[in-house]
Amino acid sequence: MSASAPSISAKTRMAELLRVENLSAGYGEARVIHGVSFALDDGQSVALLGRNGVGKTTLIDSLIGVTTRFGGQIALAGEDIAHLPPYQRARRGIGWTPQERNIFRSLTVEENLTAVAIPGSWTVKRVYALFPRLEERRGSMGGQLSGGEQQMLAIGRALVLNPRLLLLDEPTEGLAPIIVDELLAALRELSRAGLSMIIVEQKPKKILPFTDQAIVLDRGSIAHAAPSAELLANPAALDAHLTAAKKAAP
Repeated sequence: MSASAPSISAKTRMAELLRVENLSAGYGEARVIHGVSFALDDGQSVALLGRNGVGKTTLIDSLIGVTTRFGGQIALAGEDIAHLPPYQRARRGIGWTPQERNIFRSLTVEENLTAVAIPGSWTVKRVYALFPRLEERRGSMGGQLSGGEQQMLAIGRALVLNPRLLLLDEPTEGLAPIIVDELLAALRELSRAGLSMIIVEQKPKKILPFTDQAIVLDRGSIAHAAPSAELLANPAALDAHLTAAKKAAP
């Protein structure tokens, strides 16, 4: 697997879900990511690692379609989606939980979920089973929830859209340790259930244990790609790559 164009493949080959080829993108005229290439099989999860400012969020934003694309391709289940607007990518099966969470603060928890739900295996009831705390707060307004509860609700809203691929941008950022543990347990359960995910995280030891592959970004390019277990078992390599990313970050 080369750092310039790594291919992510499962231990047992499955159908390819996502392919990114030589993607360059940014905001306005500014290019943030350069020549990013990787592939993701259906049912796999990826840890997207790196320090602040190296392009992790830009890559997520590029997958959902809110950046300027300067070159490269994005294919979902074999279909070229690089030219599609965000709402059409969502209809194709890309779910997204941004750092800002983007819940409806003036609606109740249940209204937040039912307002966007579409038919599929992920129902409001199943979200409550994953996050019992949300069921307890089902009648509370979104703006009355704690930060952790809002994050659970944001993930629940993405799930009831029944995505094929879920993108999570730093889902544990700024949360209390006990809430972080609850969220990680839920993400681990989603991974076991076979939902494909790309999870942005600055603390790799949180998500490497239950993801399949890891990508480390440095200055908008892939600096390292490897199985998550391999990177987790080699702390020196993990530290070297993330330290390098930290030094190189603008």
